[in-house]
Amino acid sequence: MLKTLFFTALLSVVQMLLARKFSGFFSIQFLIGLFIVNLILVLIFTDWAWEDIASRRKEDFQEEDFDDYLPTDPTVQVAYETLQFMRRGLTEVSARKTAEIIQKICEIPAVAITDREKVLAYLGAGCENHRPGERILTKATQYVIETGEHKIVHSSEELNCTKTDCECPLSAGVIAPLKCGDEVVGSLKLYQTERGQLPPHIVRLTIGLAQLLSMQMELSELEHQSQLVTEAKLEALNAQINPHFLFNTLNTIIMYSRRDPDKTRQLLIHLAEFFRKTLKRPGHYIPLSEELDCVRTYFALEQARFGDKIRLQEEIDSGLLDYLIPVFSLQPLVENAIKHGITAKNGSGNVTIKAKLKDNKLHFSVIDDGVGIPPEKLENVLQPGYGSGTGVGLSNVHLRLQNLYGDNCGLKIVSKVGQGTAVHFQIPITTANKEHPPNALEV
Repeated sequence: MLKTLFFTALLSVVQMLLARKFSGFFSIQFLIGLFIVNLILVLIFTDWAWEDIASRRKEDFQEEDFDDYLPTDPTVQVAYETLQFMRRGLTEVSARKTAEIIQKICEIPAVAITDREKVLAYLGAGCENHRPGERILTKATQYVIETGEHKIVHSSEELNCTKTDCECPLSAGVIAPLKCGDEVVGSLKLYQTERGQLPPHIVRLTIGLAQLLSMQMELSELEHQSQLVTEAKLEALNAQINPHFLFNTLNTIIMYSRRDPDKTRQLLIHLAEFFRKTLKRPGHYIPLSEELDCVRTYFALEQARFGDKIRLQEEIDSGLLDYLIPVFSLQPLVENAIKHGITAKNGSGNVTIKAKLKDNKLHFSVIDDGVGIPPEKLENVLQPGYGSGTGVGLSNVHLRLQNLYGDNCGLKIVSKVGQGTAVHFQIPITTANKEHPPNALEV
């Protein structure tokens, strides 16, 4: 703004000097009038003034305390910092972390969190008398848990603590219920040690925090229920594909049992070894090396039936063998390639399994040089029940991948009639994949 005023004043003086030189006229009033007119023109036709104003506003903003723009309500800060802990449910670990955050942000002399029967966390004055894991001693807390109503206590006597061999340092406090839905699952307690009336803001703070923590636990429970539903879907899909594989294999063995007992015995040994590995495996994941063992066992059973008509190739880096992948994610694809691709063509054919690590993802492909899939059928092959037999192969793998990693992580199929089919999928990995595979259910 100073730049604008200086320029306007200089322009007005120059104009006045020119008027005096050529006409001999000079007047202070006229000079002031020139200044006003010039100032208006400068403001209209230049950006200096607006830049000055914007710059001043920016400087004023920078000089203001930026903390004014941050959430100062302690309940908001507590809710933000405790979310990662309370989403795990009400445990001694999550309760202690939450109590530490509340005490730090709210500067409360003593904080306690309980479930319905015992103390989960106690920090501050009197903590030596109420250790985590011990049963609840105060009648006031039991009242809150039984009724679901908060309670304000104005003295240590009102706490009605059953412990008598100590001098209680607490003078007053607020006890609020922690709820999950309509059920009381615990309590939050904020205490003060100074004698006197309990400040109203402490009452509001306790009730507000209890409501926020309850909401976090409800969200955690909803997430847990969603995980259980997804887990049930996965278990159902796994239960579906195991009999599918077993029945197909038994048909092959039965065929050999009439003409080649030695071959039948060898095939039964292969099958027993296969199910020994798969049935003892917990969870939804298996090392890539073991999944490949399943593929090889299956292929050995099928090769006993089709001989040199089918060939299996692997293009897999040995450094990937310890990574965990969803169980039965490759074997059904190989089975589909042999059954619908290779054996349906004249002459022999190849099935190739490829795996590579790229962009922190494992990329898999099962490729055959069989008869291919007509375009009008290609869009339906991932639909459950489509096609011959039980129709659980491709659709089962597709649905399990989507349940584990999201809708965009299913199978991708490329096929050309007379040339063959390629089935691709990719799964994310982490550095801890060998112990804890990346699972959408754990996000």
